Amino acid sequence: MSDQNIVREWLRSLDLENYYEAFVDNGYDDLEMCKQIGDPDLDAIGVRSAKDRQTVKGAVRTLLEKGGTSVYISLEECGRMGQSQASSQCCFGGLR
Repeated sequence: MSDQNIVREWLRSLDLENYYEAFVDNGYDDLEMCKQIGDPDLDAIGVRSAKDRQTVKGAVRTLLEKGGTSVYISLEECGRMGQSQASSQCCFGGLR
């Protein structure tokens, strides 16, 4: 899976895929870069919703605590569940 694809899947797992292009346009095209996201970055990306900002910040904390490998493992587990189950049951960072 390419770095950009993992960012797309990471955002999809957070139900925030609509921000994908803005993330990439602002240089957040791999998980290592995403670990650096803070409030000024969310402003630049265009994440205005308080709920979405909280979701991203929680997921960034998870990236910092568990590393990017946790994303690969979570997404792999989601893939095994199938699309319909993944969207309703897949959890990343305990946020859903």
